[in-house]
Order: sequence, then structure tokens, then C-alpha cells
Amino acid sequence: MHRIYYLFITTLAVTLSGCEQGKKPFSHSSHEKDSLAMREQFATSPVLDAQTAISHMQYDTGLEVQLVAAEPLVVAPVAMTFDERGRIWVAEMAGFMPDTAGTGEDKPDGKIVILEDTNKDGIMDKRTVFLDSLVLPRAVCLVENGILVATPPQLWFIENNNDKAGKRTLVDDQYAAGGNVEHQPNGLLRALDNWIYNAKSDRRYRKAGNKWLKETTHFRGQWGITQDDHGRLYFNNNSENLRGDYFPPGLGGNNPYQQQAAGFDEHIVPDNRTYPIRPTPGVNRGYQKGTLDDSLRLVNFTAACSPLIYRGALLPAAYTGNGFVAEPAANLIKRNILSDSSYQVKGVQAYEHQEFLASTDERFRPVGLLTGPDGAIYIADMYRGILQHKTYLTPYLKHEINMRSLTQPLNCGRIYRIVPKGSRPQFTPFELTPAFLGAMLHHSNGMLRDKAQQLIIDHQVTALAPYLRKMLADTLHPLTRLHALWALEGLHQLNITDLNGIWPQADEWLKVQALAALPAVLGNSNVKAVEAAMDSLLTNSFLAPVVAYQIPAIALYDKGGAARLEDKMIQSYAANPYVAAALVSNAASREAAFLKQVIAWNPDTMLVLRRQLEAVLMNMQNKANAKKMEELKKMMHRGYKIFNTVCQTCHGKNGEGVTAMAPPLDESNWVNGNKQAFISIVLFGLTGPVEVHGKVYKAPEINGDMPGIGSSDEFSDEDIAQLLTFLRSAWNNKAGKITTADIQQVRKQNAGRQKPFTVPELPH
Repeated sequence: MHRIYYLFITTLAVTLSGCEQGKKPFSHSSHEKDSLAMREQFATSPVLDAQTAISHMQYDTGLEVQLVAAEPLVVAPVAMTFDERGRIWVAEMAGFMPDTAGTGEDKPDGKIVILEDTNKDGIMDKRTVFLDSLVLPRAVCLVENGILVATPPQLWFIENNNDKAGKRTLVDDQYAAGGNVEHQPNGLLRALDNWIYNAKSDRRYRKAGNKWLKETTHFRGQWGITQDDHGRLYFNNNSENLRGDYFPPGLGGNNPYQQQAAGFDEHIVPDNRTYPIRPTPGVNRGYQKGTLDDSLRLVNFTAACSPLIYRGALLPAAYTGNGFVAEPAANLIKRNILSDSSYQVKGVQAYEHQEFLASTDERFRPVGLLTGPDGAIYIADMYRGILQHKTYLTPYLKHEINMRSLTQPLNCGRIYRIVPKGSRPQFTPFELTPAFLGAMLHHSNGMLRDKAQQLIIDHQVTALAPYLRKMLADTLHPLTRLHALWALEGLHQLNITDLNGIWPQADEWLKVQALAALPAVLGNSNVKAVEAAMDSLLTNSFLAPVVAYQIPAIALYDKGGAARLEDKMIQSYAANPYVAAALVSNAASREAAFLKQVIAWNPDTMLVLRRQLEAVLMNMQNKANAKKMEELKKMMHRGYKIFNTVCQTCHGKNGEGVTAMAPPLDESNWVNGNKQAFISIVLFGLTGPVEVHGKVYKAPEINGDMPGIGSSDEFSDEDIAQLLTFLRSAWNNKAGKITTADIQQVRKQNAGRQKPFTVPELPH
């Protein structure tokens, strides 16, 4: 059971196409007849050279798109990062969907390459293959003397020996386990707090000497992840413009039964409308009403990916802090304007009925956005026809691909940069000296501040500690202070005296980060002083949620003091959803006792804190049947495997549903009810509002579409029957078996059907 995702590669896949000149459209709907002229106007999608492709782009006045690299220098780029020399490290996923059947997709032809501009003209002219023979690499991150590389299912750290791969260390053998190629972790963002965060994941990583640390964090996004100047993370899923966190990313995420903590994974920009400048009929559900408008243009996001908060300072000031989002399904890049209200972040689209950048070239597939060391916005363009994975490929889309010969070529790829018109910005390589690195923490380009902080830590430049402490007191440069704080933390030089100097200051964002860094300096010798400081800070409602998240750290050294602090938070902020979320996160493994404590203080059944606790306790009950699930896994191994690779990525590992993706399967009236209706949904898909557990799920809370898998060549009718029987027996479900004959009967009853069902159409 899986809803629609056009997200390219691990989570972001889509294919667009039109109709060949003179050929009859695939469908005879009135919508397509009205749009026939548009199909004929864009009847072909020729492969354009990179410079010609730029001429097909429309973008903001005063800006310019410049070519940085093109095939054969780069092929199928899906992720990239810059080193201190200004070189681009690129993950190339050449093997993704060689044809509509995915033939040879597991071939090890992926690479990590280094692109270099040797003559400093802004165009890359040297290619070095650092690592080859990879299967579908999806992310790369530079750390110390090597790189992290994500290749399903593993995450590897590979030492760099003069641009040649050296010793390999397995960081996580389950990094991208489960799910299919569209739904596996990616991102590897080195954040302000020195941890590495991911999209489509609830894990974070950090190198500590020769060891790698792995911790649980909040689940975030689908393809791509970015941060703002305050270290808050932003992400999205394929159908939503921009989501993100209000608080530092290391807070909370410790209670496995807390499905969504207020202040994390929030809607930032709820407007999901798109404005392509060409028809986009080749999306997987292009035949479905509402997917395309009367000119065959995509109405709403279907492949949103690679969000970027622009912090580069090269573009005009109006772009600073904006959230950019790539949409390869519609050949465009969206611009959003964000604003803060207290700790909340909200945003709106920058324009009505137009985009920051859009192309009439159907093969333009922006799948990666990054701020460069020169301050430009860099675009990774996979430049490809097929980008929809085989698991969800509809007959409609297969027809479009075949009709327009979109399978080939597979050896293209481009990287562009967006700069002020007429400019040729340059980048000065980093000097690995304390003076240079310290000065770069003041740079107006946030990417360079990040890189300076990382290099200070990677090279353990402890000689900078006195200078960093001076920066902490520099009220004229608030962003520099944040980097100085976390650079000290990364050098293991941060101490309680540093934080004591921050608490009385007026800079609340600095205090938020100091609170997030507090566990690094807490100890038996200072815990009482810290508790006194927290008593003072918790009266500030802006800081209260972050104070609440530090109670477990204090409890390690003074359980009584932590309990007193928790009691104060309950009495002052039980109605505050953000503080309540922190307290519920802290209450892992003692939820029932904590609920009794809250009720004893205030029996109000509508109290925010109480309702959040009760929701967690309900989740605990629903997940208490692990033994049953293990038995089902053994009995119906194929059904379990399909669930794990296709269904759980949207509906949750325990059938509990996933916020912003899909409703629950556990105790679902559709899973347990009429088996013909359930089979119909899985075979053909479901569109529109659906009621589960008495709650109506509809867009934009979730995508309004769930795709069927009945047309996939991967699954036989016997496979699907076992999957459905597994789901009707899993968790708290207690429905009957579904047979292969049942599947075949529903197929026969709906012979020729392509479009998904709506709820009123389903058997009852």
C-alpha cells in the first residue's frame, strides 16, 4: 500500500513527456482533447546541449544562469558538495532506471567524482573519479580526511589518500535498509551543531576520534535537507513545498512512541501550487483529473525535492533567507519567502503564477540545489527522460515513455549556477591556518562560515579557542557567535563559564543554541548552578521549550533537581504544545506514571500535555504485539517483504501512518473491511479524501493520491494476495485471508481500468 510519489531517485522520481506530432493521444478524455494543441506544440523533447538548454530557461530579471559542468565531465548528478578548494564532489547515479523495467538497475556503475576548475574561469574542466563501482549512490559528505558515501543499504566512511579512495569503515550497515530506491535515506548534511542529519531518516551521525556515533532523532523529509542561519533544518516530501523545524535539530526525538512532536516537521510553506512554462503530461498520474490543468501543466508539486535556504550573499539581499525547492516533474525551481514569528517559521511563495526558474526543456531535471563558495546557487540537473521508479510506473506513463522515446540517452548531466547578470564570481581557496579560518567565521556567505567551522573541528585547531571566546562576546556579529559556540563545542573546548556568560545576554537565538549545547558541559560540579540558570530562563516563553528538552541531561547528575524543574514546567506550560512535546519526549519509558502526575495536578481532560501523553500511551498499546508480527513475518515472508519495501515508507513501520504522507493501516476500516474494496485500492490506487479511524484524511494534510501496484511487473497476484493477507493479520487487525483467486476476480471485474478509485466508487 503506497501512495503516489514522483520523487526522483531515492525519493524523487518522475518522468515527463508529451505526444508525438500527428499521433493519437493515449486517452480520449475531454481534458486531453482540449489540450491537444498544447501536446502538438511540444510534440518532441529533443536532447539539447547545455548552452542551448540554458536558452530554454526563464528566470528572475537581473540574474543569469551559467554552465559549470556538462557531460561527459559529469553524468547523472544527484548530490554534490564543495571542498575547501572549491572543487565539487558529485554522486553520479548513472544506473537509475535504464529502461521502464529497470533492467540492470543493480549494476555497479555509480561513481563519486571530483570536478575542478583549473583555469579559474568558473567552468569545471577536470574530472577525477574518486570512487567507482557503486550501486545507486545517493549522498556524499566531506568529514576530516575522507568522505561519507551512502550506497544502499550501507553508509561508508572512506579515507582520502590524495584524491584516491583509501581505508573503508562501515558506519551503518542499515543506513538505507528497507524501502525501494525512491524511499531510502539521503542528505548527509553537516549541521550547525556538528551532527550529520539526513532526509527520509530518523538517524544522525558524528565522528568522534576513530569511532562513529549514531543517535535517534526526528524523522525528516524525503529527498534533500538544508539549514538556515540558526541551524534549523528544512525538508519536504514529494507533494509538499517546504516543511521544517522550529528548534535546534538535536532536541528530542527520544520517545519512539511520539509520532510528531510540535515544533518539528511543521508546515513552513503550505502553498503547493506550481507554474510550469510548458505542458507536463508525462507525470505518472497525468491522466487523472486535477493533476494537470487545461494546458496540461502540473497543478501541484509531485516531485518536490532538495530544498535550499539561501545564505550566499551574492544574489540581491531580497533572496537572503529564502527557501528554494526543486521540482523536476515540472522542470522548475520554486522560490519561497520565509519569516519568523517568535520561534515559528512561516512562508509564502514569492510570486503568483510564475516561478523563480522554469524551463521549456522537458529533460531539465533539477534534483539538487546548493549554495556555492562563491555565493551562487548551484543546480544539479540529472538531464534525463525516465525518473519514475518501476515499482509505481503506470501503464499510462509507460506509454508516454515509449511514445516519445524518453529512455535514452542515459549519459547526460549538467551543473549550473545562478549569479547576478554579467558577473563571474570567484572563490578564494581556504588556507588551513588559524587566522584564515577564524576570519572566515565572519564571512557573509553562510556556506563559507559552515565550512570554516567544519575545518576548525576536522583539523582540531584548538589554538583558536581564545579567539572563539572573544567572538562569543561580539554582539555586532550575531551569526558569527553561533559558529564560535559550536566550534568550541566541536573542539571540546566549550565550558560552563562560556555558557554562564551567555545567559544574561539579550541575544535569544544565542541562548537557544547555548541551551542546545548544554549537555556538552554539564557535570556534577556545575549541575546546581545550571539548575539555577534554568529556573531563570524558563520564565521566558521563547526559551521554555528548549529548557524543557534539557531536563534529561540535568537528570543524569541530579534527578531531584530535574524533577523539580519538570514540575515547574508542568505548572507553567502544560497548555503550551511545544513545551508539552518536550516533556512527553523526556518521559520515555515512564509515560503512565507521568500521566498520573499530570492528572493529579490538573484533571482537565483537554489539557494539551495530557492529550499528548494519552496519544503516546495509545501508540504503545498498538505496538505491544511485536511477537505476533515476528510470527507473521515467518509465515508470510513475501508479504512482509513487500510491506517493508513498498508500504511502510508511507504508512509507518507499525502501520501507524506517517504525518504528511499517509493514514494508518492498523485497525483501518479499509484493511479490515470489504476485501474487494481493499484489493481494488491496492491494485488500482485511491484518490481523494478517505476516512480512517473516524478521521478524514485529505490534501494537503496528506497527498490525495495512493498509487496501485497492480500494473507493476515486480509483483504477481500471489504476491499481492500474501501482502494483503499479511496486512489484514498485522498489529491489531483481525480480518480474513485474501487469495490469489480474489485478486484475479477483482482484476477481471475492472478489466481495462487505469485510473484510481475514489471512495464512493469502491465496493461496499
